[in-house]
Amino acid sequence: MTDQQPLARSRLGVVLGGSLKEGLQVRLDPLVSVEQVAVGRYVIIEGEEKRFFGLISDIQLGALNERGLAALPALDDEFRRQVWTGSGLYGCLTVVPALALDRLDPMTGPQPVKTVPRHFATVLEASEEDVAQVFGSEGENYFAIGTPVEMETKVCLDLARVVERSVGVFGKSGTGKTFLTRLLLVGLVDRARAANLVFDMHNEYGWEGTSEGGPPPRGLKKLFGPRVKIVTLDEANSRRRRVSWDGALTIGYDEIEPEDIALLAETLQLSQPMIDSVYLLSQTYGERWLTALLGAKSEPERRELAQRLGLHQGSLEALTRKLRRLTRFEFLVEEPATKVAEQIVKWLSEGISVVIEFGSYRVLEAYILVANVLTRRIHDHYVTAVERALGDSSQQKPAPLVITIEEAHKFLDPRVAHQTIFGTIAREMRKYNVTLLIVDQRPSQIDEEVLSQIGTRICCLLDNEKDIEAVLAGAPNRGELRHVLARLETKQQALVFGYAVPMPIVIKTRTYDESFYRDLNAARNSFGEISAISRAERERVVQQLTDELRGS
Repeated sequence: MTDQQPLARSRLGVVLGGSLKEGLQVRLDPLVSVEQVAVGRYVIIEGEEKRFFGLISDIQLGALNERGLAALPALDDEFRRQVWTGSGLYGCLTVVPALALDRLDPMTGPQPVKTVPRHFATVLEASEEDVAQVFGSEGENYFAIGTPVEMETKVCLDLARVVERSVGVFGKSGTGKTFLTRLLLVGLVDRARAANLVFDMHNEYGWEGTSEGGPPPRGLKKLFGPRVKIVTLDEANSRRRRVSWDGALTIGYDEIEPEDIALLAETLQLSQPMIDSVYLLSQTYGERWLTALLGAKSEPERRELAQRLGLHQGSLEALTRKLRRLTRFEFLVEEPATKVAEQIVKWLSEGISVVIEFGSYRVLEAYILVANVLTRRIHDHYVTAVERALGDSSQQKPAPLVITIEEAHKFLDPRVAHQTIFGTIAREMRKYNVTLLIVDQRPSQIDEEVLSQIGTRICCLLDNEKDIEAVLAGAPNRGELRHVLARLETKQQALVFGYAVPMPIVIKTRTYDESFYRDLNAARNSFGEISAISRAERERVVQQLTDELRGS
């Protein structure tokens, strides 16, 4: 008996049984060590008419005679162990077939699996060429985000499909969600597939981020210059960090609507009667409702306001005290001096990405308020612009837009998702070429209807059962994916599945360092500088949206 060979040997084993639903049972070749095979690895199954591309979802140890196994004498030498290994004892893999390639017509490309290979079909380690055939090669429309487990070949996302539907990046704290999100944003900007509006609560994406070791990672502005604009809410903080910004955002009292306050109910500890009072104020004073409330500073003014609204004066004063907490944000003013919000909309319409940096305002009240107010304005602009372009071919449609929000469950909680602008975008705005990139560590707290609209999901390690169930809801082969997700490493690994990839895949995420910057420059020289969405792409999307709107 010869020694076991390293996994460089391409043949892994043969198919002995299984099903399309439960996965195929593959007996491992005795010359391949079971310890060199990993869950999440990709294999090729050579059928008679098809080549199947599959994922290893489980590894077991098997025996021809389970009863006799308990009676075996101690195998105290290498020779006796090798005699039993491969004859009476063997390794077994569970392989989930995900895609099929037609041997007779290879030009058709990968297709969904609707059958299984024959008994004794040979199982091989997937090569770099196999992975590239399934996931594409890096180019103008494909961007590499990592490599398969224990492989060096690149795994690419189809960016055109990424921006067609919303994307979710999930994982518990410390698993690398921010780096994954930064990778996605770099790909979208570099390949000019969409304009991006990033609500950057922790100042990670605009100028430079933070790192546990080594130099700080470069932000979008440092990488792409004028193709990215930074708008700050805190000029003093930006100056201290030596950030080059393009505008300072202020929000007027008259831009805040009752829905914005309803989102802040938990954070500001507002009761339902208080929320009802806000709506009553809005009905009475219109856009100036907040000015009317905060402007009543003397006791007689507050009593008169309460009588006019038919409210208890003490309740109204309690509401005033809670909402007055918002006035500590210097970006919230009674009358804005500049129209930076209008400039942001203009930049996005031209395909220029915008990062909103919050500076020292790293509190949920500020984040929720700014994100909701600004996104509502952008929603109205895009709906109007797209409908105008659909009705008049001479009008140019705004560039596709991806809006990035962290702490997404605060905007998409089941209790408020139906009334927030982000809930509306997730459910309806794909027709208007606006999608979300949501980043969250508690997907179970996101409304189920919103989660169902997320096309591509990138999941780092999760350890909460409810969060795992929420992320995998609606996914085929949920049981197998659950096993894969549970075995991810705590950092730099993720399970990617959904609309932008042909099949689920576990990746080691691409490093974000000097070598990554060099690769970006090399790719830019190879593909050419892309400064705007191509005319052909615009025409394709316009036609697609026209068909969808007519159909609905």
